[in-house]
Amino acid sequence: MDGIVIFGDVVRSRRDATGSTAWLRTLAAELDTAVPAADRLAEFEFTQGDEIQGLLAPGFDPLGAILRAGLHPERRSMRWVVVAGDVDPGSGPATQRTGAAFLRARERLVEAAARRDGLVVESGDPASDALLDDVAPLLAELLDDLTDRQRVVARLILVEGLRRSQAAERLGVSRATVSVAADRAHVRSIGRLAGALGRLLAEGATIAAARRIGAASERADPAVATAAG
Repeated sequence: MDGIVIFGDVVRSRRDATGSTAWLRTLAAELDTAVPAADRLAEFEFTQGDEIQGLLAPGFDPLGAILRAGLHPERRSMRWVVVAGDVDPGSGPATQRTGAAFLRARERLVEAAARRDGLVVESGDPASDALLDDVAPLLAELLDDLTDRQRVVARLILVEGLRRSQAAERLGVSRATVSVAADRAHVRSIGRLAGALGRLLAEGATIAAARRIGAASERADPAVATAAG
């Protein structure tokens, strides 16, 4: 079956394993609440002080989860990998699942650490993935560069969906103050980039899934391959 695997690794978690575990527990609970049950193939779950894993339905945009984590007031520095592909049917939380996409996500997490990329996104389609490899890390860089104040404003606008005037009212400041913070944080660019990555992932995953179905059909009926040749 197809799915979207998410791995999130806390950077330098060994320096504060207890704090990292508390953060991952908070994040897992928020993501399980934020992502509709119909779009979760498994609950988010974390390993102690180190990593969170999730499994989402095909077609669901996982970039919203990345934004929630990156703009959370209790955030820790994290490295993210998103891989669309084949997963084994099963039950239980994501940490108890397996399949080709899980194995690939593990490989990409190691690569991301070596390259010091904060976000890697893979659809399974080579053409789409060439673009995703170049562009996805930029989103992580933009999120990491935010000040605490900018992060609060960005979360209200991008995660909670408030207009700038509404965010100003929530914070008890002027709209101009929110606008300055949003502009300096490049909130509009962050939102547009996350949206573009989500669409590129979805398009690439659709192409890759069709290719897998075609290959399976050829294996099941060699005559199809012969006719196609």
